Amino acid sequence: MTASRTLFIEPLTKQAYAPFGQVIETEGAHHYPINGGMTERYHDLAKVELGGVHPRPLISIARGQPYALPLTLKMVERHPLGSQAFYPLAQRPFLSIVAPDEGGIPGRPRAFLAAPGQGINMAMNTWHAVLTPLGETSDFLIIDRGGEGNNLEEYFFDEPYLVVEPD
Repeated sequence: MTASRTLFIEPLTKQAYAPFGQVIETEGAHHYPINGGMTERYHDLAKVELGGVHPRPLISIARGQPYALPLTLKMVERHPLGSQAFYPLAQRPFLSIVAPDEGGIPGRPRAFLAAPGQGINMAMNTWHAVLTPLGETSDFLIIDRGGEGNNLEEYFFDEPYLVVEPD
């Protein structure tokens, strides 16, 4: 694989991830007490997008098997009718690999490493790799779209990318 097809993992930050969606985290988030002051609510952390005919929000849990690095990225997908959020239910690392849209196909992907306490919400129609936990089997809360219409498009790269840790 050529050096131009190598993706170095970068830290997940709100600024770097903004073109693809939102980082879900309590750090710096608007919050206020509820339940008689016994609970702190971190409010409105991501934008849930629901398009198409008769959309409805889905809340699911996924149990993902871990991936090893380096990782060969052969395919990405997108959901044209809704956003898709993943929040880990344990303090385990995972990757969010996303790509800009370039005329209906994915451009050069970027690989982000989520720190403990971070989740992601990919905006509607964002190219992304599959759920990519690292280290051990991990459970994720998923919020995405149900309803009528085709909400999945896949793209297979002619030449795969290699995702690696930075030097």
